[in-house]
Amino acid sequence: MSDWDYRPASDLDQGLSERLAGFPREPHLWMYVVRSIAALAIRLWLRLYHRMEIVGRDNLPLGQSFVLVANHQSHLDALMLTSGVPLRYLHRTFPAAAADYFFSSLPRSAFASVVINGLPFDRKTKGAESLAVCRQLLGNPGNVLIIFPEGTRSATGDLGRFRSGIGRLVEGTDTPVVPAYLAGAYEAFPKGALFPRPRKVILRIGEARSYGNLEAGRETVDHICADLAGAVRALG
Repeated sequence: MSDWDYRPASDLDQGLSERLAGFPREPHLWMYVVRSIAALAIRLWLRLYHRMEIVGRDNLPLGQSFVLVANHQSHLDALMLTSGVPLRYLHRTFPAAAADYFFSSLPRSAFASVVINGLPFDRKTKGAESLAVCRQLLGNPGNVLIIFPEGTRSATGDLGRFRSGIGRLVEGTDTPVVPAYLAGAYEAFPKGALFPRPRKVILRIGEARSYGNLEAGRETVDHICADLAGAVRALG
C-alpha cells in the first residue's frame, strides 16, 4: 500500500476576497455544490421567465477545449451561454469577466467566481497576462472559455467592433472557436436596467472554426476578428 500524501489547499492562508478573485481557483467542494444548485435554478428561470431557446447546440465541440464567442448586450449573456453548455461541463466552463467590474467587491466576486465560474480578465492594464492565463486554460483538454470580443455591453443592442484580444488568443493555434448570437437579451435586460423583463431570448450557436493554418501577425489578428464578427452577425 502506498503512503497517503496529504496536500492542503494552496489558498488556506488567503482571505475570502483573495480566494474568489484568484485564478486558477482551488476546487473547493462547497463552490461546486453552490454553483450546481445555482445553475439548475438559472436554467429553470431562463426557460420559464424568458422562454429561452437554444439552436445549434450540436455545433459545440464537446470533449476538447474551445472558445465560445458571442455578441454582448446584457448581463444575461454569460448566464445564457453557460446554460447552453451541458451541465456535466459546468465546472469547466469559464466566462471571461472584467476584473475591474465583477471582482471589485465581495458580493460581485462571490457571484462571478462561485455562480458563473468567471475568469478574471484585466482589460485595462494586464491584458497580455490575462491572455496568457486563457491560453493555459485552453491547453488543458475539455475546458470551455467564453469571451465577448466587443469588450463591453452594447448600449444600443447593435454588434460592435471585435477587439484584438480574441485574434491574439487563437492565431496560429488549432483551438476551435465557436461563434454564437444572443437574441432578445438587450430587450430583456438592457444596460442600465435594474431588473430583467420577461422577454423571449434565443441562443444561436454556429459551426466551429480554427485558424491554425494562418501565420501569426497583425493581419491575421485583424482577419480573425473580422471573420468572427461576420460569423456572429450572420447568426443574428
